[in-house]
Amino acid sequence: MLIPSQKHLFDIPQSHAYLNTAYMSPLMHSVADAMIEGTLLKKQPWTYQPDDFFTYPEIMRGLAGDIFETSADNIAIIPSTSYGIQIAANALSLSPGQTIIVLDEQFPSNIYPWQDKAQKIGAQLNILPTPPDFDWTREILAAINSETAILAVPQTHWASGATLDLAKIRTALDEVGAALVLDLTQSLGVQRLDLTSVRPDFAVAATYKWLMGPYSLGLLYIDPKWHKAAPLEHNWINRACSEDFTALTHYREGFQNGARKFDMGQRSNPGQLMGASAAMRQILDWGIDNISETLGEKTAYIAERLSAHGLSVLPRNLRAAHYLGLIFEQGVPTGLAAALSEKNIFVSVRGRAVRVTPHLYSSEADIERFISAIMSSEL
Repeated sequence: MLIPSQKHLFDIPQSHAYLNTAYMSPLMHSVADAMIEGTLLKKQPWTYQPDDFFTYPEIMRGLAGDIFETSADNIAIIPSTSYGIQIAANALSLSPGQTIIVLDEQFPSNIYPWQDKAQKIGAQLNILPTPPDFDWTREILAAINSETAILAVPQTHWASGATLDLAKIRTALDEVGAALVLDLTQSLGVQRLDLTSVRPDFAVAATYKWLMGPYSLGLLYIDPKWHKAAPLEHNWINRACSEDFTALTHYREGFQNGARKFDMGQRSNPGQLMGASAAMRQILDWGIDNISETLGEKTAYIAERLSAHGLSVLPRNLRAAHYLGLIFEQGVPTGLAAALSEKNIFVSVRGRAVRVTPHLYSSEADIERFISAIMSSEL
């Protein structure tokens, strides 16, 4: 089902065409209101009860489980993508001579931890070069071999919007006994992930992009087989029986159930949690498939119009529906993003591509303004 424009739910002037969700989503009015409500609880801290330290995280965790389509027990609350990737890097086994596979021009948070792990152990980090046709699935399948221990990739590449056939890749990894770590920051909330067929060991996403929530908050899916791994930090709230404030100095060996063991310290920030929860409720109300289909129509229309104008785009079968990279073969014209910004049209430039990432707040008029500006001889 296609969803009509939802721009009225956001504080976006009609004069502004914001086509830059992959950079950072704007907050809905409802999300900002929830964050303010949560923040104001600390204005009168006697209103924030001990139970609230657990109630608000569990509300968010349950909604995150619905987004992932998994049990809430498999979700950890974290501050960032890098935090979640580091948990995965610490947990997964790697031997000298084995290989970790990553992609060229992947977001740094899913590169640096693997560089460090490979260097310390004497393993190899295999950075696959960008294929000319952006068919990453083919390149990954060709690279997987008996030495492969870990594959750390996005579902949707942050620069080009290229998407991967993760189910097919998972099958190839099973044949060599390798682990799969996913960065879903550019896909969770708008692109479905079938955990049954993909079976990632770990999957992480920050909330401030397609999950439409606040900054400095994230989600980490952890397959139950890794729940016994070590957390990244030891804090009071991820320990067993931490609900009993009168017994916190009865130091315990055990942890909270499931992935709660991996929660960050000070996870119980009500402003952040309530804002993220409000955003995920709205996403679930819209329906991820409906969001994806609607945005797919928007990006397909832009691709059709600008392909006729001489720009290259990835074929629909190789890119995510919500992502469009307009490729300038001779490079993006100097100052293009700034020139568009002066017209209140907002996109990102990544490498040779202009990254166009609309959402439900992007109206037909916004898209037409962008197309006209790109076609304009002034640019």
